[in-house]
Amino acid sequence: MPTSNTTIDRKQLAASIAQASLLRGTFTLRSGRTSSYYLDKYRFSTKSEILKQLGVCFEEKIREIEQDLGCKVDQLAGAELGGIPLVTVAGLTTGLTTIFVRNAKKDYGTAKQVEGMINKGDTVIFIEDVATTGGQALEAVEVLKALGAKVPAMITVIDRQEGARENVEAAGVAFHALFTKHDLGVEDD
Repeated sequence: MPTSNTTIDRKQLAASIAQASLLRGTFTLRSGRTSSYYLDKYRFSTKSEILKQLGVCFEEKIREIEQDLGCKVDQLAGAELGGIPLVTVAGLTTGLTTIFVRNAKKDYGTAKQVEGMINKGDTVIFIEDVATTGGQALEAVEVLKALGAKVPAMITVIDRQEGARENVEAAGVAFHALFTKHDLGVEDD
């Protein structure tokens, strides 16, 4: 796995992510819950300088996960649409191949839900943008497992700390967050 010699100022990166993505107001989340803030993933995942730094953070976390597992990670996966730039930069930084998981099978061409090649038994780390309850990410993980992948861990950029960790770990997947809402200066609703 390639190694980056870049040192990341995590506090500055958290501040940059918050400045780019933190919106205040009244928002309905995917879970249906109402929140006084919203972390717009597209506002940070479309900024190359933030993505470069996140790539280094992903690489560091993937190395830690490999040590914990005692084996190499074979591939990385992310779900459309928000996870695609994140898993791509993680793949570019680590040299690992990537898999894209669609929300649903396409109804044309190859009619696949997963883009990329999964070999039965591949160890795949799932990359997520913002985790609230973890529901959508767990749906994608189940799709990967149904194709024969082992998905021992998930890395999210931001944990909103609203149940994702508990739900993901209850499903037998280790949960890792690069940042929490508190790291971004967000207090509880």
